Amino acid sequence: MKPDAINSAQPSSKALSNEKASPLGIRLQVLLDRANFSPGEIDGKFGENAKKALRAYAEAQQLPSGDTVTDEVWKRLVADDRSVLADYAITDKDVSGPFLKKLPSRMEDMKDIPKLGFTSAREALAEKFHMSEQLLSVLNPAQHFDRAGDKIIVVDTNGGQAASSAKAERIEVDKGRQTVRLFDKTDALLGFYPATVGSEEKPSPSGTLKVTEVNRNPTYRYNPDYHFKGVHARRPFKIRPGPNNPVGTIWINLSADGYGIHGTPSPGKVSKGESHGCVRLTNWDAERVAERVAKGTQVAFVERSDRPANKSFTERQPSVRGADTAQDTSKDARRSRAR
Repeated sequence: MKPDAINSAQPSSKALSNEKASPLGIRLQVLLDRANFSPGEIDGKFGENAKKALRAYAEAQQLPSGDTVTDEVWKRLVADDRSVLADYAITDKDVSGPFLKKLPSRMEDMKDIPKLGFTSAREALAEKFHMSEQLLSVLNPAQHFDRAGDKIIVVDTNGGQAASSAKAERIEVDKGRQTVRLFDKTDALLGFYPATVGSEEKPSPSGTLKVTEVNRNPTYRYNPDYHFKGVHARRPFKIRPGPNNPVGTIWINLSADGYGIHGTPSPGKVSKGESHGCVRLTNWDAERVAERVAKGTQVAFVERSDRPANKSFTERQPSVRGADTAQDTSKDARRSRAR
């Protein structure tokens, strides 16, 4: 796949595929991400997360919303005409590790690992640039990603611009759409992110909670009272920090015991699986949210079908105990563990 074809890609009836990466798929995802409508992991495919971001962008622009890249939507997106790709020189740090030989599939087998790091330089580079490993390899077909100094092609989600530092007044977690939205004090939309929000077995709460603390590089704590499927430990255990920690690189603690907004070791599965009651984002989206919130930021859990965002909704009081959890040393957390 040639860089020029990606940077010049235009909408057409067969330009997008949910099965394989395409030049337009890459360009569209990067442009949406730059506009603060995250498609999650950038893989070049027109999957559900890309469609969610496209629909949300159209709604925010007060344009007809759907799964088609209309002329009006495309015209506004390509007002950003910068290249969606960049050259990058692999550094010593990128390849020095240490890397895990294999990430255990069982939580119990993670508890004795000193750091839940990446399994390869390719995985680390893909995460650094918000890409799938497969797309990174497609853009660099002869590359093994193991030698400092090598030049590679990556997607460029910021286009050389610094990220906005505007703070969120409130967060909306939509359990029906499986999305997270951030709003400022004027109710302007700051950011949109695909998410995995709860499951039938471990549902997320309803109503409005608050952020109590932001914990970077958290330690994961497993409580056997949660009875996760496939976890047979009868005693609590801890899993040390790292990007492949079960809650990733960020834990945003909420005011209901055991609930949080957090990252994930599996960015490609966000919004495509189930969580243990919490709100799961890619690590980089969780880090973006963490930069915009503070203690006291309101987090409203709502439930809508996939319709335009101005539909009404009903809030209820927080209910149900969460299951994902991370190390939290705040006074509130110590009090909650003491109960």
